[in-house]
Amino acid sequence: MPLIRSKVKHFLNMAIQSKYSNTQVESLITEMLALLNKHEAPTDLSLMVLGNCVSHLLETKVPAAQRDAVAEQFAKVLTQSVKSDK
Repeated sequence: MPLIRSKVKHFLNMAIQSKYSNTQVESLITEMLALLNKHEAPTDLSLMVLGNCVSHLLETKVPAAQRDAVAEQFAKVLTQSVKSDK
């Protein structure tokens, strides 16, 4: 899946870069996209669900003192990943 591979590289710039292999990241992405496809979720629903998952992870897995910084870094990387390479 070349599209997945090209988008993964942008997210690997985050602090967790050295902890996980491309294979691990791509495997999870493939499974999550397959689940969304299985449920025939339209784009807006898919984004809503994924956004809620991100919020849940931030609230339950990231210490309160670090949440804002982690959320800002995540948003920055997400924004960079969708910009065209012009």
